[in-house]
Amino acid sequence: MRIGVLGLAFAFLVVGCGKKESTKIEQPSQTATVAADNSGRNERDRSDATKTSGDQAENEADRTISQNIRQAVVADDSVSTNGKNVKIITVDGTVTLRGPVKNENEKTNIGAKAQQIAGVKKVDNQLEIAN
Repeated sequence: MRIGVLGLAFAFLVVGCGKKESTKIEQPSQTATVAADNSGRNERDRSDATKTSGDQAENEADRTISQNIRQAVVADDSVSTNGKNVKIITVDGTVTLRGPVKNENEKTNIGAKAQQIAGVKKVDNQLEIAN
């Protein structure tokens, strides 16, 4: 009887352990229906005349200028989220501002903030009004 009970318990364990439960949860497919077309912007950014974030100088003075401009822009509650995320590129004291902003007033405001920072020689305001 002891062997029969052990055999039955063993069979029960094998069947119970062999059963696999699926924990995979199916997610609906989330493919974009319309692809973004940044071709024109990408072509423009390949030119050497256009400053990109990769052009930011690594010296202390230029990094400090960019940091101070960013702090001034972010501290201004009237600046939109897009405005707070513009690219600020400083090379030899010349600041290039790039990216979308809400309106002409915001573009002018950010450019003025950049010009007021100590060490800035020139501001190239390339900010674009978002649609």
